Amino acid sequence: MNAARIILSVLFISCMVWLWYPYFTQTNIVPQPEPEVIAKPDYIAIELKQTAYDEQGKISHKVTAAKMELYQQLGFTFFEKPIFTLYNEKQTWQINADEATLYEDKQLILEGNVVAKNLTDNAMIDKINADNIQVDIKLLTMRSEQPVIITGPNLKITGKGLEADLKTEVIKLINHTRTIYYDQ
Repeated sequence: MNAARIILSVLFISCMVWLWYPYFTQTNIVPQPEPEVIAKPDYIAIELKQTAYDEQGKISHKVTAAKMELYQQLGFTFFEKPIFTLYNEKQTWQINADEATLYEDKQLILEGNVVAKNLTDNAMIDKINADNIQVDIKLLTMRSEQPVIITGPNLKITGKGLEADLKTEVIKLINHTRTIYYDQ
């Protein structure tokens, strides 16, 4: 009877080890938290081309972008690789960047490799480069608190901070750093 007890005990312990072995040898798998989605876009457009008009029926601005996401409830539109063309009676400016956010009150914030080109012939300023520019599409103004480089046919101006009124063609640097005039 002792032999039977020993065999049953060994068999019982073997079965328990076999059943519980996966539990003791498993590695702790920590579930990866899914990224929290604050909001989903109401509308997505790929290869966007859009023209906006003012109250008088004149072209206010044009937009092209690799991708556009509209967040109606949050009150903004996000653009990837946008190109905004702003029309004025005197000058036309084309502004491109890596990304941009347009708010319902026509405030546009462009970020990453921002280049504003003056498309008007014989203008004193051809281009403005910055990392961040804020544009008021209604008032046709540009602002930046970042370092900027302004280039023209015969000059290069560097500084930090910019205020530009595209209607009156006045561009002001907040902190002027350096101006280089090239020979004509």
